Amino acid sequence: MKFRAKIVDGACLNHFTRISNMIAKLAKTCTLRISPDKLNFILCDKLANGGVSMWCELEQENFFSEFQMEGFSAENNEIYLELTSENLSRALKTAQNARALKIKLTNKHFPCLTVSVELFSMSNSSRIATHDIPIKVIPRKLWKDLQEPVVPDPDVSIYLPVLKTMKSVVEKMKNISSHLVIEANLDGELNLKIETELVCVTTHFKDLGNPPLASESTSQDRNPEHMAEVHIDIRKLLQFLAGQQVNPTKALCNIVTNKMVHFDLLHEDVSLQYFIPALS
Repeated sequence: MKFRAKIVDGACLNHFTRISNMIAKLAKTCTLRISPDKLNFILCDKLANGGVSMWCELEQENFFSEFQMEGFSAENNEIYLELTSENLSRALKTAQNARALKIKLTNKHFPCLTVSVELFSMSNSSRIATHDIPIKVIPRKLWKDLQEPVVPDPDVSIYLPVLKTMKSVVEKMKNISSHLVIEANLDGELNLKIETELVCVTTHFKDLGNPPLASESTSQDRNPEHMAEVHIDIRKLLQFLAGQQVNPTKALCNIVTNKMVHFDLLHEDVSLQYFIPALS
């Protein structure tokens, strides 16, 4: 298996660094899936066991000026690597305003993802900072557990409010309760609710809008004002919101009543799906 890639464009480099920072906030360890045309960052904790799942996808041609890979075999031309997200994020911090970034699969007594950052210097010569990130190569037989999660048909799909606003609301709620109810309808309304023996707090968001297809497919047999709801761990929602440094181009919340909430975000040309299971 071989992999090497290079980024020379400054905007692409900064965007890739932001993605890496976001992944580090969302998942302690993740799987990096490398295929000829895409990179995926994957977290697949079993939803049934109360874990969150993440699927982040970017088209390699939008970031890399050079991209070469040889996967497991001609039929299975992919590579799956497990790594500590923070290690990649830390390595890329040195790449801010760099001349170029190279990423390569290497073996230095142990398998590594070697990140080489070419830095500008006062003289014409360039300095290179190299980071060896330890990885685990995931065997072919385990790939089936790392596929894109299947999204059940949601009861309600709704656009999210500004994520920064949502985060500050949830942060305050976390001081009162460890779990929260998200409810939404096809009339563009979304509520965040917490309830304890002593207090009940609800924050209402209105006129958020619903995606046209979602409204059409479910509205025939559903009262648009009827709320679909899901009861989740507030810390898992906060972790997701804390990972969003930049307000996305598109942000959708899909609720499957009493089963899960699925967030679907688009950051320019990077898509992020995040799944939080309902509390039983």
